Formats: sequence, structure tokens, C-alpha cells
Amino acid sequence: MDPAKEISHWRKRIEPWLSAVFQAEHLSLLVGNGFTTGLASYVGGKPTSMTGAGFVGCPHEDRVSAKAKELATAIGRGSANIEDELSAALSLLSGLQILGHTDAAIWEAAIDKVLSGFISDVLATEASIRDALEEAPTDGSPSGREILVSFLMSFASRAASRERLHVFTTNYDRVLERGCDYAGLRIIDRFIGAIEPEFRSSRLRIDMHYTPPGIRGEPRHLEGVVHLTKLHGSLDWRYEKPRLYRTGLPFGAHAQHPSVPTSPRNSVMIYPNSAKDLETAAYPYADLFRDLSSAICQPNNVLVTYGYGFGDDHINRIIADMLTLPSTHLVILGWSMKPHERIASFVSHVGRPQQLTLLLGTHFGDLKMLVEHYLPKPAIDPLTIRMSELVERRGRSSSSEIGEGDGVV
Repeated sequence: MDPAKEISHWRKRIEPWLSAVFQAEHLSLLVGNGFTTGLASYVGGKPTSMTGAGFVGCPHEDRVSAKAKELATAIGRGSANIEDELSAALSLLSGLQILGHTDAAIWEAAIDKVLSGFISDVLATEASIRDALEEAPTDGSPSGREILVSFLMSFASRAASRERLHVFTTNYDRVLERGCDYAGLRIIDRFIGAIEPEFRSSRLRIDMHYTPPGIRGEPRHLEGVVHLTKLHGSLDWRYEKPRLYRTGLPFGAHAQHPSVPTSPRNSVMIYPNSAKDLETAAYPYADLFRDLSSAICQPNNVLVTYGYGFGDDHINRIIADMLTLPSTHLVILGWSMKPHERIASFVSHVGRPQQLTLLLGTHFGDLKMLVEHYLPKPAIDPLTIRMSELVERRGRSSSSEIGEGDGVV
């Protein structure tokens, strides 16, 4: 089949379905590392590598590597990545510190070095995306900025009377925040303040309203508002007991920027410890995961995932709990040249195919293909509907005029 005809064929089936699904009473979006990787690849940037860094030369290095592989196998990841290795190394460091062992200082320095390298890689990815977002491809394709904004607006362009879009991400980078800036979306999260916003554990459901001119006492929901929750922390989160705050680290900053600590182990709030649930029991992660469960585990909720590989058991369990509610729905979008083994395992485990929509592979999971052909554009849907109704009425009117004129000499 001709590629253009094939796209048109699938678009007629997929776009209306997604458009209806996205207008559910509650809508949430879960974004994984595949989103940043896809955008970086599209603009010719540098995706962040999650491959294991290793702790060459450290005592008990073989034990840490073995434990990292065990953690990766336990969640079906296959080979260990940097998160698994850091998880094992941090566990070993805790034991050495309890024993007062002299090897603790060696591991502290090694973990700081690996974390610093990982932070530098993420910042380099941000910088490569930042520098290329405005550049339009030579083949006439939309710029990276257009793709990023259009992707977000497909979800955020909801009627103000409906529940706000809630965006969740496991990424440490700030690509989503940059996209919201470009799209003019207002972000609501748990941070309060202007210079150094501090994290708050309040359970209040904060929202934004406005009062139309000349009307008092009738506030209306402001459009273009989203809730954002970074489940695993962020590059710009810092912890100085008892404060957790967000620092002014520029997007794509150099690794030597003053806001990047030389010893990130005890200050930068990124905890690559996905296999052991320790982060979900500690501050602030308990609050963040409560936000996830309260947002998606409710009737008439739709959760859309993109670039999330279902490699975090503590997230998968919450999604599985959501699907026990018959009115909920899960849409999984993902790009891969290989079979999605973890996704297949999750789908088999939950056993609710009627509540699932899967768009996977190199075609349906491609970011540009999704944005241009399959993701709905709710902002223009009312105009499209009105145009269709007008064309239909005009067609009926023209037909009736022709009918009335039949046989008239």
C-alpha cells in the first residue's frame, strides 16, 4: 500500500478514537525517557545514555555489578543500566557507613563521580535540544519546537470545565517544562515561591481562575493550566535539611555552572532506585506517588503513556490498580525496533485488553508521525465540527433548490 494511503487509512481510525478518549473526565499523561530521546533524535541532538557507568577500581566492584544485574533481571529490564548500578552502590555505601569502614570514603567519591557524569550527560542533552529546537529541517518538516508544542497541546487543550491535565514524568531533565514555556501553559506543582521555590506537602488541590471584566463573584477556570509531577526528582531540585527547593539552574547549562554541586550525592534530588521502592517511602517521593495514585486511580480516568518502558514496578502497580476500575482506560504509545517485552508482560499481567489502546513500533511510536497524523487537535475540533455542519447544511440547501427547480421550464 502507498505510504500516504496507509497513513490516511490509519488516521481515519486512530485520530477520532484518541480525540474521544482524550476528552474523558480525567486525563493524565505519563512521560518516560523515550520522549526526550525521541525529541533529541528528531532535532539531531544527543540523547542521554542510560547504560551502566561501572565503578572500576572500587572495592567489591564485582559484588555491586552482580547486584545491579540482579535488580535489572527482577524487573525484566535485561542488562543493568546506570540506575541499577547506582542503586546497588548506594546500598553498599549505607552498609559501609554503618560499619564505619574505610572503604566508605572511596565509594562516596566514586558515586559522586558517576552522578556528576550522569548530570553532565542530561545537561548536554538539554543543551543539544535547546540549540536545535528553533531550526527547521531542510526537508520542510516542522521544527522541533513545533513538534514539542503540538505534542503537549494535544493533551492540554481541554475544555476549562474539565479536570486539568496532570502530567507525570520519570525524567530528570526539564524538556517538558521548556515545552510548557513555549506553549504558554501555566504549570502547577508542589513548589511555592519565586527566588527558590520550596516543596510543600499540602493536599490542597490548587488551581487557577480569573474574573471576567465587569463580573464579580463568578471566577472562571483559566485555560492552559496543567499539573506537573516529576516522580523521580529533577536536576534542579536541591535538598538542604530541612528544605527541599528548586534552584535556578538554566536549561542546558554547562556542567560547571555554579548551581551544579561538585558533590551531588547528598544534595541533588534524583534517586535512581527504581527496583526497591525506597524512594516511594521517603520525603518527598511519598507525596509525589500519592499524587500519581490519587490522579489516576479514579473512575472515568484515562492515562496516556509515551516513552515509558514499564520498567518501574512501583509505577506499574499503581497503573494496574487503576485498571481495576472498569471505567478507566490506558493508552500506551511507544517507539521501538524490538518487541516490547515489558509492555507485553504488563498487558498479560493485568489481563484487561478492553481497557487498553496500544500504538507501538517505529511507525505509530514515532514522535513526528504521532503529532502530524494521529494525535488529536482539541483546540480546533469545535471549529472543524462547525465547518462540517455548515457544509452539510449548505449541501442540503443546494440539493433542495435543485429539487425545487426540476421540471420547471
